[in-house]
Amino acid sequence: MSEGEVFHEKQRLELCAIHALNNVLQERVFTKETADDICKRLAPQCVVNPHRSVLGTGNYDVNVIMAALQSRELAAVWWDKRRTVQSLCMSKVQGFILNVPSRVSLGIVSLPLRRRHWLAVRQVNGQYYNLDSKLKSPVCIGGEAELRTFLSEQLSQDVAEMLLVVRRDVEEDGSWLNADNAKK
Repeated sequence: MSEGEVFHEKQRLELCAIHALNNVLQERVFTKETADDICKRLAPQCVVNPHRSVLGTGNYDVNVIMAALQSRELAAVWWDKRRTVQSLCMSKVQGFILNVPSRVSLGIVSLPLRRRHWLAVRQVNGQYYNLDSKLKSPVCIGGEAELRTFLSEQLSQDVAEMLLVVRRDVEEDGSWLNADNAKK
């Protein structure tokens, strides 16, 4: 499969969480409206919803991502950065959603600010792709060894975080972790 055949939503407003979800699922499942509905369910009594931007432009938090995945019979497993990515059982992981620092720009002017940004990584036809919505097109990372290097580099940033996207049964039995690294 060529990069042109890999599903890839591009950045719009502050909707990187929605783009990351759709990119990791490889289809347009979630919209701003569905994410806003999730926010309302998570905080029904709040006038100002704590799970999204006050301006209504997106900037959804991890709770929205987790609830969205649960609606698809999937789970988000928070990755403990004290572990090495070598301990991941890649065959049990459907994709990765990372939260990384990102530069802020106004048009062509880059500001000396950093904000949090959600991005997706997923395997498509045997190759792993960086599906960051800020990229012009998907970027092929390569195979499993290259993926582990990529993830290690991303996680070496102090504030970077990673969620593993797995089936619910995989979350429950912990099989996303190699057997020799699993908790006894």
